[in-house]
Amino acid sequence: MALLIEAIFGYPAFVYAVLRHPVTWVGWLITKLEARLNRPEWPDLKRKRAGIAALAILLTLVAAIGFIITALLSHNIFGLVALVLIATTLMAQSSLYEHCLAVAEALGCGNVEAGRRAVAMIVGRDVAALDEAGMSRAAIESLAENFSDGIVGPAFWTAVLGLPGGFIYKAANTADSMIGHMNERYLNFGWAAARFDDYINLPASRLSALWLIVAAATLPDADPHAAYQTVRRDARHHRSPNAGWPEAAMAGALGFKLGGPRSYSGVTVSDVTMGDGEDKLDARDIYRALALYRRACVAQMAALALLVLIIVLI
Repeated sequence: MALLIEAIFGYPAFVYAVLRHPVTWVGWLITKLEARLNRPEWPDLKRKRAGIAALAILLTLVAAIGFIITALLSHNIFGLVALVLIATTLMAQSSLYEHCLAVAEALGCGNVEAGRRAVAMIVGRDVAALDEAGMSRAAIESLAENFSDGIVGPAFWTAVLGLPGGFIYKAANTADSMIGHMNERYLNFGWAAARFDDYINLPASRLSALWLIVAAATLPDADPHAAYQTVRRDARHHRSPNAGWPEAAMAGALGFKLGGPRSYSGVTVSDVTMGDGEDKLDARDIYRALALYRRACVAQMAALALLVLIIVLI
């Protein structure tokens, strides 16, 4: 129900204006912990231990909040509705679709600068030198990766462990995005956040590839067999232990070539390519990727609904 409601309504702007978003609250706490515990003068090992402590404090706190909310609200139908609405804040189907759609619309109108600004909202790489094909690939790669991180991951852990599981996943994912970087400031302090995020995303990345393959079977111009073969061949070679799975599935299903070298803060990072299809992509290809993405979201909802039905019948 949370996935369905979020897909239709997203996160209402008036709620954000008043309460912001839970991720911003988590981000505030991470910033405070980092300011207090990540001291440049400390030796590497001490900074790594401080990062472990910061992650433990963060996850313990959000898990406790999840348990308390569940205990208070799970006794009647009104409380269950409230739990569903709270769980919608963990999902990002609507916002991910809108951000990638903005790139497609800008490029489709020939507005390269608007497309570049839209891409910069969803990727961390340098976008100044990207042409239309580069921006299109960046948007599609972000769509695939964030399908795993922003939708399948929180849905999986909420289904398995309830609201506490969803809170833990979202907090860990936010911590990784903020401090899980391979630079001087975060190499040691953010080590625990980066490693923990890798582990908890293992099931989500594999499931996201599965939902994309299933979705490809329902899309006329997509190839589920090619998606499966590309995942088998390419996914494990990606520099990330998780991002390669949905990227490979997306590339194979739609006949794209994704990945490859990219630049972050002026530093070129080499990576393998996913798929062996077309790499001169444009706005039309982003629309195709969005169509596959929406069907993959439906596939996940259908699978969860079937699981609920089986549990009820048993």
